Amino acid sequence: MRNSINVVAAVGLALGSVFGLAGAAVSQPNLQAFLWAIDSAGLVMAASLLSLKYFMKGKDIVASGFLVFAIGEGVLLSGTAAGPVGSIPSFAAGTTLWATSIPKLFAMPIRILGVASAILFFVTAGRIFLGEQLLPTATPLPSYAYPLLVATFICWIWTLWRERAI
Repeated sequence: MRNSINVVAAVGLALGSVFGLAGAAVSQPNLQAFLWAIDSAGLVMAASLLSLKYFMKGKDIVASGFLVFAIGEGVLLSGTAAGPVGSIPSFAAGTTLWATSIPKLFAMPIRILGVASAILFFVTAGRIFLGEQLLPTATPLPSYAYPLLVATFICWIWTLWRERAI
């Protein structure tokens, strides 16, 4: 039997992956906000559980990375209902926090994916903080960063499913 924290966290990461990409793909603002709200709720839940899990295992740095990620996702959720233009400030703040939370526990290929998406989101946030009105769906950035982030989530899910139940 799998560890229930792993199962619930994997479900949250999967919800974040599916609904986050779906929200980026639609153009209707109300549907986009709805999809991104589900995405954010799933990721906040998953990252919070993973933070607790790794804190209880004595892996404080990894735990703090997931905690920062959960906070960043919560900040993103706070702007979702404001629509694409209204969400720009919370998008910049949330993605900045995403970019600072790369757990070092995972295998090197997973960390490389995480670092690549973090760099792209950090550049995106920097451009917004410097005054550019960059929508969450703009191309090439941040749109090209989302698949890398989702690939990272998929690798985290895979890692969670491979763990033996304790």
